[in-house]
Amino acid sequence: MNNITQEEWAKGITENKNVEILDVRTQEEIEAGMIPNAKHIDIHKGQGFIDEVEKIDKSKNVYVYCRSGARSGQACQIMDSLGFENTYNLMGGFMKWEGKTTEPEE
Repeated sequence: MNNITQEEWAKGITENKNVEILDVRTQEEIEAGMIPNAKHIDIHKGQGFIDEVEKIDKSKNVYVYCRSGARSGQACQIMDSLGFENTYNLMGGFMKWEGKTTEPEE
């Protein structure tokens, strides 16, 4: 897992084509908006979270965020233990996000 700044995040998702963006917040939290192109998997789902994450290509660069950066750090650790090669935790999470946002899909 790598803890990265918003600037590093923006550069990474722009320059790298093998990217998955993962939002691990709750359903209620995503109502405030999401980072564009993010896939939502609530980390509080326990085994359900692991089951969903296992569907992601483990060779992808997975950029993970939550509200503040704590749960996404936990998610990165879980994913690393499952064999993911490159996970990136957004420091400060969505609370500190200054980039574009989008509405969650229904």
